[in-house]
Amino acid sequence: MTRSLNANRKEAQSGETRSVVIFLHGYGANSADLLGLADPLGEHLPDTMFIAPDAPELCAGVPGGFQWFPIPWIDGSSEEESREGMFRAEADLNAFLDGVMVDEDMLPEQVMLFGFSQGTMMALHVAPRREDPVAGICAFSGRLLEPDLLEDEVVCRPPVLLIHGDQDDVVPPQSLPQAAEALQQAGWKEVYAHVMNGTAHGIAPDGLSVALAFMRERLGYS
Repeated sequence: MTRSLNANRKEAQSGETRSVVIFLHGYGANSADLLGLADPLGEHLPDTMFIAPDAPELCAGVPGGFQWFPIPWIDGSSEEESREGMFRAEADLNAFLDGVMVDEDMLPEQVMLFGFSQGTMMALHVAPRREDPVAGICAFSGRLLEPDLLEDEVVCRPPVLLIHGDQDDVVPPQSLPQAAEALQQAGWKEVYAHVMNGTAHGIAPDGLSVALAFMRERLGYS
């Protein structure tokens, strides 16, 4: 049985919703972490609703924080617990995406995933295994989980934009080229990358600008 994800949202600034951006936050954060980007992004995506779910599990030692799955080197969980947690979260996120599309009357090509860190890991793992491709994935500061399995398990290939800070000391910057190579080997035609120079584990203005251009194009604004 899947777990229901609590979510917060910002309505489309125009009052007419033609697309949805779903924010997937990182380990120890919550829905508010990325939803703050909805106002500046919404000025350029006026017909887009922004939805941010909390990950399904409380994060130990982080009041008000959530996790998609345990991380052994942070919380002392086992590799098996981490992997099992990831698969359970995969089912939760799939059910959440299905629900958003039904409730908001959206087609997959009207839905964009915007992930950060562990949220990026979830987006890159879940979206390619769904029946229909979403409009795209903005993948900040994360990595591709189980890249060796992707080629055999891929079902669809949505456009992917990989963005990473070159000073990231949480998720190594080399995770970007590693993910790009695995995606291309698995048959992706649309893989784009941007390195945020001088940026640690975060989202810099230049990265957000690149992501905005990517989203505008994929969601039919330009």
